Amino acid sequence: MHYLILIIAVLMLLYGPQLWVQYILNRYNRKDEENFTGTGGELARHLLDRYGLKEVAVEKTELGDHYDPMSRAIRLTADKYDGRTLTAITVAAHETGHALQHAVKQPMFQLRTRLAVIAVQSGKIGMLLLISAPFLALLMRSPAAALVPVIGAFLVMGTGVVVQLITLPVELDASFNKALPILKQGYLREDQFVAAERILRAAAWTYVAASLASLLNFGRLLRRF
Repeated sequence: MHYLILIIAVLMLLYGPQLWVQYILNRYNRKDEENFTGTGGELARHLLDRYGLKEVAVEKTELGDHYDPMSRAIRLTADKYDGRTLTAITVAAHETGHALQHAVKQPMFQLRTRLAVIAVQSGKIGMLLLISAPFLALLMRSPAAALVPVIGAFLVMGTGVVVQLITLPVELDASFNKALPILKQGYLREDQFVAAERILRAAAWTYVAASLASLLNFGRLLRRF
């Protein structure tokens, strides 16, 4: 019984935040608000132009809402890009917040961007180590060879988890130091402020929630070795 309770507690710790994020985003994404004259995509374009970031594109994607610093593009899923819901408008402002961070060369944003690039390269190296681990074990004929798949597993998933965990300050800044003050400048009614704060908090925790779930997969991968 104790083991069952422990398993449930661990699963809630790992997946609970992710479920909470999805619940909040879906809750305010069901109906268009009458006071919004444009869609999430149109708001993002308006804000970028307002702050002199005309070179940043606004695009529709199926890969999740995000700002791509390499392509200089805000990408929104169809429901946010075309929607006039509170979630669509608020998430569009949040992603615009990342574009503003990039424009002013905010140190933490730049650090996360560099680490994300490193994580991609580390993943490629890690995958190569995992594939070659059996051959290296035969060649090395040493107990140290057992470390090869462990290192490979960390490079594949561990570095990505680390990057996701350190993004929280960047996400919170995009939500509460960039998006929220902008939205309160006449884009939202006062009675929408509390809900917008909930959405922005959920948007900020999206990557952290995903990283907690990734920890479980990382642990499973390590146990194989």
